[in-house]
Amino acid sequence: MSHVAMPETQNAPLASSPPREFSWAWVGVVPFFIFAIAFMLWPAVSLFTGSFQDRAGNFTLANIAGLFQPFVLNAYWLSIQISTVTAVAGGLFGFLIAYAVVLGGLPRGVRTAMMTFSGVASNFAGVPLAFAFIATVGRVGFMTTLLKDLFGWNIYDTGFNLYSFAGLTLTYLYFQFPLMILIIAPALDGLKREWREASENLGATTWEYWRYIALPILLPSILGTMILLFGNSFGAYATAFALTGGSLNLVTIVIGAQIRGDVLNNPGLGYALALGMVVVMAVCITGYTWMQRRTERWLR
Repeated sequence: MSHVAMPETQNAPLASSPPREFSWAWVGVVPFFIFAIAFMLWPAVSLFTGSFQDRAGNFTLANIAGLFQPFVLNAYWLSIQISTVTAVAGGLFGFLIAYAVVLGGLPRGVRTAMMTFSGVASNFAGVPLAFAFIATVGRVGFMTTLLKDLFGWNIYDTGFNLYSFAGLTLTYLYFQFPLMILIIAPALDGLKREWREASENLGATTWEYWRYIALPILLPSILGTMILLFGNSFGAYATAFALTGGSLNLVTIVIGAQIRGDVLNNPGLGYALALGMVVVMAVCITGYTWMQRRTERWLR
């Protein structure tokens, strides 16, 4: 009886894998890590440590306790108010415009023009934006003078003031609603045609389609984008300071006064204020990410 020779796999030496060659591909990401460490990680660490140090560098909780002073709480409350108003108004206005250009049957060129404008306007902020509004609807601005000369109507006689809460809100809306358009347009594109056709075949009206299908699907994306708009407005500094000159007690302006001011100079309190803003922004980003994940389950 013949025996079949079995290969001696157990005693055979394992084939050695070829040595891995050194790759220089990682060098391409070095500038990113340098930038992230220099402008994100290191400032964040300095901000955190500075919040718990006095002028001599000793550990203290006085800066954190200073966050409960009345003028600090008022600054946070005013910033939350203007951020909420601009987030809701910019979100609703931007959603309606995005619906018109994406699903409203407008010519293709209108959508291209609107998306191009939104990309530019959402990044137009700071001192240039403040100057543009002052030159347009300031007390001697172009539109103010034009309305007064042609119609004898002075908008400032009605109580409007560009350098107030209402004026700053109007200015913020210039970059808030274009940002909403840019973010919500892909979500509107993600609404499947089959959902609309199925609802119509079942006898649903347009209102019922939006009430029971489209809006529940888009609602997490809409709310998440509004949260992002809130954070975008909450962290704005240059536009508010250039427009109002510090007359509005926003938290970003208070931080600048504490860190670089001559009278209200308390860097530790300024760091603590900024740390509070980081907490608010972290909550906004977390809420936006959670809302976006809920929307992506339907729009894949």
